[in-house]
Amino acid sequence: MTSPSGSTPGEAQAFLDAHPEVEAFDIVLTDANGVGRGKIIRRHELMGLYKSGRHMPISILGLDITGEDVHETGLIWDSGDGDLRAWPLPGTLVPLYGTSPARGQVLMAMHHLDGAPMSSDPRHALARQVAKLAEKGLHPAGAFELEFFLLANERDAEGKVQPAGAVLDGRRSAKTEVYSVDHLHGMEPLFSDIYATAREQGIPAETVISEYAPGQYELTLNYRKDVLRAADDLVMLKRIVRAQARRHGVTACFMAKPIEQYAGSGMHLHVSLLDRDEQNAFTEKPGETWSPLLLHALGGLAVTMAESMLVFAPHANSWRRFVSQSYAPVAPTWGVNNRSVALRVPAGDARNRRIEHRPSGVDANPYLVAATVLAGIAKGIEEQLDPGPETTGNGYEADSGDSTMPTDWRAAIDAAKASEFLRGALGPDLHNTFTAIKQAEYFRVARTVSELDYHLYLHEV
Repeated sequence: MTSPSGSTPGEAQAFLDAHPEVEAFDIVLTDANGVGRGKIIRRHELMGLYKSGRHMPISILGLDITGEDVHETGLIWDSGDGDLRAWPLPGTLVPLYGTSPARGQVLMAMHHLDGAPMSSDPRHALARQVAKLAEKGLHPAGAFELEFFLLANERDAEGKVQPAGAVLDGRRSAKTEVYSVDHLHGMEPLFSDIYATAREQGIPAETVISEYAPGQYELTLNYRKDVLRAADDLVMLKRIVRAQARRHGVTACFMAKPIEQYAGSGMHLHVSLLDRDEQNAFTEKPGETWSPLLLHALGGLAVTMAESMLVFAPHANSWRRFVSQSYAPVAPTWGVNNRSVALRVPAGDARNRRIEHRPSGVDANPYLVAATVLAGIAKGIEEQLDPGPETTGNGYEADSGDSTMPTDWRAAIDAAKASEFLRGALGPDLHNTFTAIKQAEYFRVARTVSELDYHLYLHEV
């Protein structure tokens, strides 16, 4: 059977010829929560994977964050938990740096047995939005930014997580070392291995900075003309960071808000649209302040943000990140060179004009984020929506009374379930899968009696 993903046995054979040392492969399918699920196969199985795909149960796309079945998705016993077929994604067959014995990795996408895309696979949702824009002669380009914490494996005296000591000499800092170059030197061996792995995997990892909290860092990725590959980059980079951190004796944390007194971690998406001549369609023409296409795109993103927040903040912990003046946006605002808004238009060369979409936490699924953002942009362009006036100054202060945004996880779930826009952005099947999973996770959290409950109420009420 010809691979419906476009992968070919020739790619597998070329890899095997170039890497005789590789003994096994991680085959990784990304579920609705952004969790990589799959198998490890042996070297001799790789060609079969590329010729015939690999059977995997349909239920793998209906799991919650813990890996438990969510029956409300309809992907478990309603379908008899039958097998579908996962196929490799072209260009994602890569070596895993530093593994012993040597291993490789390939990302997968789920298809029905006849080759049709499985509609609850998040990557297919993004591919559909890319195809819809292509029909209009527009081609999305973009890149993600990855913020994360490096934490010590051991907790502090109060049982809370704490920043990792430098892997170079163990030195620990409790200061906010924002933009400190010297602080980065303590993590140099770890970042060197991250860059080496990214280079082997063709991931365009670029600048690293010390971010706005102890133990927090940011890695940027270079722009891709193919936003599908940009999302693949983010998925693969998170796996690189997690694996290399573990090898260096620390924990890479991709929670949106792991430490209560410090800023959380975002996953900003920079996005622009290229026309048929591969020119930036967001670039303003002479005499224009801003391109009408850019303004309509901002309008679409603003008007759909409230009902889309479950995609951008999908977990209970995600909502702890939205605190005023924490560099996490709290209202559907836009502005130029302003980090207190949700939709930032970076200053600079007009040829590089783009939107920085800032609401998403690093715990969000990049495929779903990109699909939802592109759908919002398309809606704005089709309906010629107006984003309203630009926000200047402190966007938190100016829009603190906005009532359209959900204020907590439960409200975001309700808004997402009722949203016809989100149903169209993700597709009906994935919309049902995603919201059912989130509803099940909410009930799990809501019924849990926490240590804080005992601290507040055990001897007081």
